[in-house]
Amino acid sequence: MLAEWRPEELHGDRQVVCANGWDLNNLVPAIGEVNGDRGNLSFGAWMRNPTPVYGQCLSLPDFKLKRFQPREEVRGRAVRISLYMHQRYNLKMSNQDKQLWCAWAKTYPVDDWERRRDERIIKLQGEGNALVTIPSRLAELCNQNE
Repeated sequence: MLAEWRPEELHGDRQVVCANGWDLNNLVPAIGEVNGDRGNLSFGAWMRNPTPVYGQCLSLPDFKLKRFQPREEVRGRAVRISLYMHQRYNLKMSNQDKQLWCAWAKTYPVDDWERRRDERIIKLQGEGNALVTIPSRLAELCNQNE
């Protein structure tokens, strides 16, 4: 029951989502096998027209080189989530990852599905992904240290 689910902590007079994986911004619907194979593999793109390994899903793992190529229609969403999580929770990211993620975030812009998802997250936990709702935040983040 959602009413019993409380992922936030109280900090003074404001609620802040815990960094322990309960941040709804980091959760998306996914096929279990794809999600399991993705694991902690780095994002990458190396094949223009991949042969599907998950039925009709065009995401592609490369276990040997420890990388994962998300299908094109989710690349922008995936990297905006990754950028948000790294920024929100002060996680480290390599310059190579940041460069790729920012390029994908610009190449694959926010769509209606992502906006609706963000609105729902804000209603549930009080904080969404500003990289979705405020385009200037993405520009600021991606232009830092270039």
